[in-house]
Amino acid sequence: MRVLVIGSGAREHALCLALAADPSVTSLVCAPGNAGTAAVAEQRGVDANDGAAVAALAKELGAELVVIGPEAPLVAGVADAVRAAGIDCFGPSTEAARLEGSKAFAKDVMAAAGIPTARAHVATTSAEAAAALDEFGPPYVVKDDGLAAGKGVVVTSDRAEALAHAGACERVVIEEFLDGPELSLFCVTDGVSVVPLLPAQDFKRIGDGDTGPNTGGMGAYAPLPWLPDGTVDDLVRTIAQPAVDEMRRRGTPFAGLLYVGLALTARGPRVVEFNARFGDPETQVVLALLESPLGGLLRWAAVGAGATPRLQWREGAAVTVVIAAPGYPGPPRTGDVITGAEQPGVIHAGTRRRDDGAIVSSGGLVVSATAVGATLAEARERAYALAATVDLAGGQLRTDIALRAVEA
Repeated sequence: MRVLVIGSGAREHALCLALAADPSVTSLVCAPGNAGTAAVAEQRGVDANDGAAVAALAKELGAELVVIGPEAPLVAGVADAVRAAGIDCFGPSTEAARLEGSKAFAKDVMAAAGIPTARAHVATTSAEAAAALDEFGPPYVVKDDGLAAGKGVVVTSDRAEALAHAGACERVVIEEFLDGPELSLFCVTDGVSVVPLLPAQDFKRIGDGDTGPNTGGMGAYAPLPWLPDGTVDDLVRTIAQPAVDEMRRRGTPFAGLLYVGLALTARGPRVVEFNARFGDPETQVVLALLESPLGGLLRWAAVGAGATPRLQWREGAAVTVVIAAPGYPGPPRTGDVITGAEQPGVIHAGTRRRDDGAIVSSGGLVVSATAVGATLAEARERAYALAATVDLAGGQLRTDIALRAVEA
């Protein structure tokens, strides 16, 4: 099977690593890719948000499956353009990708499907935002309605800060605060059936102890030793499957990767958000533990035919620790040389190779150190040991990824 992966981040590097290990994948191209994907896939330049350009590249390569990694191309309709060219594509249509492209739309779907989530109001004016904040009270949760690369959410007890964020966005969703541990559940679907992957937990804030502003994710681990048996089956039955059923009922079936972000509250699980693609950095740890071939799973979802896959998982646990550029999540400093990045377990996000061969930073989230162990404690120790061998001047990392789960 000839596969084309679209994207240039850590998610795409992790996908390429898993696809390269699949015996059914005979050709692998990543466009535009990064310094890490170049080690396992042919690199081609393309504007990932240009559906016509992506479809043309797929036809040129004779691709049998296109895997779209990031959210922006999905919302822009790139998957539609690829399918219109007669090529199988893993990724939802532009209409189905509205589950991530508009938080207000996602709330509407959840309400129609009876999916438990936080109470919320949509606000387009400062007066509407102020009224919603006063109704729910602190901590205030304000979400940009559109795509914001994982940084469009403000959770704060400062009303002025919450109002300022609302004012900076054209349209916001203001929610009640959901207390309780969060988890991420990836579900692969052909638009009818749902296949859950291992649940994971990520760490969104920049600083130890969940302090500082939100980021695109500073680390993750899987599986979750504290999660009661049967929880995943319950979440599929009450959340993921009803969402897929509702999208099909609306005439816009969702086929691809449904990311379910959840808070386990005292009142039961509540959906924090839906995404339309693999999430970063959870992808690194989930795919590190997947024993079943990834290509076949993605092809099943893209084609919508054949028996529902039964997945096999490796024993043990996985941890990833993200190294971010100085200045992130504000404007990051880029162009710094990275040493130690070309070794197994180091997954690239914002990197590029200079003409002189050096690998340099090119984004806010730069690389992540991912390791597997027989236990979560062993995986964590190995991930931090690996991260210590990667040198990026001024690089930032959290020291408490998976710590509470290990100590508990």
